[in-house]
Amino acid sequence: MKKVVLKLDVHDDKSKKKAMRAVSGLEGLDSISMDMKDKKLTVTGDIDPVCLVSKLRKLCRTEIVSVGPAKEEKKKEEPKKEEAKKGEDKKKDEVAELMKAYNAFNPPMSTHYYVRSVEEDPNACVIC
Repeated sequence: MKKVVLKLDVHDDKSKKKAMRAVSGLEGLDSISMDMKDKKLTVTGDIDPVCLVSKLRKLCRTEIVSVGPAKEEKKKEEPKKEEAKKGEDKKKDEVAELMKAYNAFNPPMSTHYYVRSVEEDPNACVIC
């Protein structure tokens, strides 16, 4: 995870929109934020800063301000996740039971194909 801060030479919303669109197309992004007051673009995720700058230099003048690890905040929502997982397990069990009942009532239909040969039907279309 990297946090890249870039200084862009953007003047209006149109150029901001173009820069955001160019950056959003890259793989491995977590978040993008733009501060128009300081004209700084902050990008976090698993990205290559050189690739990011090369994309943006096609649109406007770009400088790298800083590149560093993204600070991950400690989350206190872990107990809630365990409760959510229990609820998801119950839902999965219910869905599995419904699928079993559906398949018992409506068995899957097998598709039968019939292939005609040239010997059986001489008027059939054949590409040789």
